[in-house]
Amino acid sequence: MQFFTHPLWRIGGRYVTAAGFVAFALLFAAGLLLAHIFQSETFRRLLTRLKLGKNFASIVPSILSLAALIFFTVTAVNAAGIPLAWNRPLPGIALTLVQIFLLIALLLAVFWFSARTKTFLFNRLLVNSGLDRSLQYAISQIASNVVLVTGVFIVLDNAGIHLGTLTVFAGAVGVGVGFGLQNIASNFISGLVILAERPITIGDRVEVAGVTGQVQQIRARSTVILTNDNIAMIVPNTKFIDSPVKNWTYGDPRIRFRLPVGVAYGSDLERVREAMVEIARANQHVLRDPAPNVYLNSFGESAINLELVVWSDEMSNRPSRFRSDLNFALARKFREMGVEIPSPQRDLNIRGGTVRVQMAENQHDRKGSDGAVEQNAGAV
Repeated sequence: MQFFTHPLWRIGGRYVTAAGFVAFALLFAAGLLLAHIFQSETFRRLLTRLKLGKNFASIVPSILSLAALIFFTVTAVNAAGIPLAWNRPLPGIALTLVQIFLLIALLLAVFWFSARTKTFLFNRLLVNSGLDRSLQYAISQIASNVVLVTGVFIVLDNAGIHLGTLTVFAGAVGVGVGFGLQNIASNFISGLVILAERPITIGDRVEVAGVTGQVQQIRARSTVILTNDNIAMIVPNTKFIDSPVKNWTYGDPRIRFRLPVGVAYGSDLERVREAMVEIARANQHVLRDPAPNVYLNSFGESAINLELVVWSDEMSNRPSRFRSDLNFALARKFREMGVEIPSPQRDLNIRGGTVRVQMAENQHDRKGSDGAVEQNAGAV
């Protein structure tokens, strides 16, 4: 027993005994263990099941882990015999440890309330309002942002961090911070413009900045677009404001598809036209109104260039697959009809002299004794 009460070290005018060191080690280990539990997948799944919101559930484990480490570290230091007063202001700031923990808890509550506000408005209050679903999402997102900003201001003000006192500091570093955060601020404002003006909405198929896919989320700083390769692309919101945006489903989901086809000269164009319209009508994704049609675009050097025009309101998310199915069907039909899809051809006029031409046999090439392919030869 005398060993546990015997001083081991002198720190800050206080002696640390063996018992104090053991208590420090046990409490600090408990803090590490609790922090590990908060970061575990089991705890994250628990937060997901509580439906606290994706962003809230992702940030809570880190904050709780940090809080657990601070709390048990301070408690361990006190247990070791070095007093750290919970209600004494920390050096450099006018906040005590208790106030800091309370501030963290209130900020977490604000984030949670903001997420719940968005969920409540989108899934319950506005669901039967008769408004467009994308407009309901925009209203919910804007209301959630307003709650978040207002809540943070109120919590900081009640914690004694008066924003008015930051005016001088903000004026001193505002220019530098402004240059560093101008992209973030620009993306945030662009996100509000997108939600208010609604040039794109959830579920739209868009093309912007070289990215093509379906809009999954419209967040404060960026928009998530899911491509047909199942890859989520994170696009800054400013791209939807200062760049041309192609929205395939804006206002009307019907999309016109154009399929160019070339047939050989001498083909029966009326039969070809009827066959192409028949192929289009046989496809279940082609609309009957507007009806499919065939246009003769031009007389090319080697082919007569036609264009099959069809409308669809389902295949905007899979345009390549839709075009491929129609092209395969056209190729089969032309083969059955004996319609040739020609390759580029050139007419060669020889004014004089003799040219030797070798023609490969169509069916079976005969091999000579030396293994070379024998070919018919003619002279022009």
